[in-house]
Amino acid sequence: MAFVRTAFWRRETGGTRDLRRDFWRKLRWAAARIPFAEDLLAAYYCAFDRATPRHVQLTLIGALAYFVLPADVVPDIIPVLGFGDDAAVLAGTLKLVSDHITPAHRDAARTKLEEIQR
Repeated sequence: MAFVRTAFWRRETGGTRDLRRDFWRKLRWAAARIPFAEDLLAAYYCAFDRATPRHVQLTLIGALAYFVLPADVVPDIIPVLGFGDDAAVLAGTLKLVSDHITPAHRDAARTKLEEIQR
């Protein structure tokens, strides 16, 4: 998991720190409920990878922020439909930036998801 330790910024602004904290909190709560958790984590790792181009980072951070925000088009507490809008935003974003999500991002996502679900 050397990628995860070295790929992220050391200095964080308040907004980035809040997004990361809220992302992990919501992911732990929702990991068993959403089928796209691995893609979401891969997007997270790509967004905070220093090697990712800035425009791709900003696009992914927008999708991650939409996942984290408590107020969205369909509230996440509604069974079955709750995460549908989040999945649509993520799918559209991944389609746009799929060339930048590397096997290292996917491996780190898979490993972390297994750790969370234990």
